[in-house]
Order: sequence, then structure tokens, then C-alpha cells
Amino acid sequence: MQHAVGAPLPPPRGSGNGPWTTQAQHSGNPGPAGPPLPPMAPGHQPPAHRPHGPQQVPLPPSRETTGHVQLPPGGPVPLPAPPAEPGTGAATLAVLLIGPAGAGKTTVAKLWAGRRRVPTAHVSLDDVREWVCSGFADPQAGWNDHSEAQYRLARRTCGFAARNFLANGISCILDDAVFPDRPVVGLGGWKRHVGPGLLPVVLLPGLEVVLERNAARSGNRRLSDEEVARIHGRMAGWYGSGLPIIDNSTYDVETTARVLDDVLARSIASPPAW
Repeated sequence: MQHAVGAPLPPPRGSGNGPWTTQAQHSGNPGPAGPPLPPMAPGHQPPAHRPHGPQQVPLPPSRETTGHVQLPPGGPVPLPAPPAEPGTGAATLAVLLIGPAGAGKTTVAKLWAGRRRVPTAHVSLDDVREWVCSGFADPQAGWNDHSEAQYRLARRTCGFAARNFLANGISCILDDAVFPDRPVVGLGGWKRHVGPGLLPVVLLPGLEVVLERNAARSGNRRLSDEEVARIHGRMAGWYGSGLPIIDNSTYDVETTARVLDDVLARSIASPPAW
């Protein structure tokens, strides 16, 4: 069939004549065009074309996939298996280093973590508490509901971080000034957030050493002598608790880290009751 020159060509069948297709064209059946379909609501997108046949479901990443991170299990952290060599060896474990301000917890924890032959992380509760910038509740300005809430939130965050590291084969050492006279919000809280596999060790040098080390600190990490003495006195309650205690009054940092490793090895073999 020929058309006159200049006459418009009819639209191809099924292509539609305008922005919307007719019912006959929509169904794919030839024949007279029926009444047009009602326009779609503003902002409505037509359904995407879906190919026939079974859908391809992506497989979950394997443990060998680059960048894959295991989520921590919902259950508490169990006790690690005893190492087959002196010290903690290649054991994957969670440690809680307890002590007053100026005991050297952070310095010892960093060195111990850095000297291990296996991946080990260090998480300081004070560092996590100070992630709060605007609205930070400084305990030195008075212990109140805000400082208590920020402490609890930081401890929960540290506990999740420890389980997250352990789930991915990385040991973790946490440090915090936990008081023996507050078991529910202190050691009990750490046990709830990490699990019975957490190994607590107390670092408790003499008062004179703690005062000297505290004097070398700056910012809100430096406490008054009266506050240091009060905290040190409360920490003395750990004696007789059954937890291992290291008096590092005469130890340098390297010696303290070595003693800590020996103490942890004994704790793995014979866990303290807490």
C-alpha cells in the first residue's frame, strides 16, 4: 500500500499514539482501539519490566570475600581455649584492665596489644566517653544522671566493639576504672555486655605512684590529689575479691605488660570466679 507524498505515516501497531497506550495496544491484541486507560497518578512510575523465568538471588559473601566482616554472635563471649605455649600465645581473648586514674592502664594495654603476635585491639572507655563533644558530661564537674548515662552508653559501646573484634578473630583489651563496691554497674555491667569469657585483671600500684603519674596528666584526665586518693582507697576493695591484682609500683611499662601476659595465661587455665 502506498501513501501520498507528504501524508503522515500511521503509528506502528502497539506503539501507542500519545503518552498512554490504549487497552487494545496494552494487551497486545490487534483491533480497534478502545477507550484510553486512565492517566497514572502524579509521581507514579510504571512497573519495571521483569524478565520471565527464575530470578537470580545473589549469594551471600563467603569468608574469603575481601572486606567481609562477621557480625558478633548474640550470645556472650565464652572462655578461650588454653594456649599451647607460654603466655597467652595465639589465643583470641577479651581482657578488662581495671585500675585507678594514674595506674597506667592505657599505656600498659596499648603496649600489651601492640606486642602480641596475633591481631589485638585496645579500647579505652574514657576515649569512647569523650566521643561525645557537644553536651559532654564531665564526671569531674559532678556525677549526675547525664554522666552516668554517658558512662553506661560508652561501656555498652565498648562491649559491642569487643564482641565485634572477637567475632572477626581479633583479641581486645578494654580498660576502665571499675569500683568493687558497685558490682551491678561496674564489673557486672561488663559481664553482661561482653560475657563470662572476659578476663578481668586489676592494676593497682601504691598511692604515691598513682599521685605522681596523675600529676603528669593534663586536661580533664588530671584529677585532684583528693579525688585520686579517694578512688585509690575504693580500689583497695579488690583485694580479697578473687581477681588477679598486679602491683606495678616498681615495674616499668614493658615489665608490667609481660607480667600481665603471664597473669592472663593463668586466668585462661584457671578462670577467676567473678
